[in-house]
Amino acid sequence: MTPAVLAGLAAMLFAGVAQAAPGPEARREIAGLIGALDGSSCRFQRNGSWHDAAEARAHLQRKYDYLLKKDKVDTAEQFIERAASQSSMSGKPYRIACPGQPEQTAAVWFGARLKALRQRTL
Repeated sequence: MTPAVLAGLAAMLFAGVAQAAPGPEARREIAGLIGALDGSSCRFQRNGSWHDAAEARAHLQRKYDYLLKKDKVDTAEQFIERAASQSSMSGKPYRIACPGQPEQTAAVWFGARLKALRQRTL
C-alpha cells in the first residue's frame, strides 16, 4: 500500500474516538443530504473523476454504512466531515458541480443543504 492509502485508512480508523450512534433526527438529516444529491442533476468529483448523482449517492451510502458499523458517526455534521467532504484514501476534497452554479467543495454544498433542511423543519 502507498503511504497515502495507509494515511487514509488510519484517518478512517481514528476519525472518531467516542462511541457514536445517530439518533432519529440525525439519521433523517443524513438521509436527506444523500437524497438531495441523488435527486439533483449535479456531478460529483472524487479523486479527479466526475460521477453522476446516482453513483455519488451509492458511494456516500457505502461510506456512511461503514461509519455506522464502526460507530464513527453521530450527527449530520460528522457525516459531512467524515464521509462527504473528502476521499478517505487520497485525502483529496470532493467537489460538486451543479448546472448554472459555480463548482464548489462538497463540504460547502452539503453544509448548505443541511442548513436548508433544518430551516424547513423548524
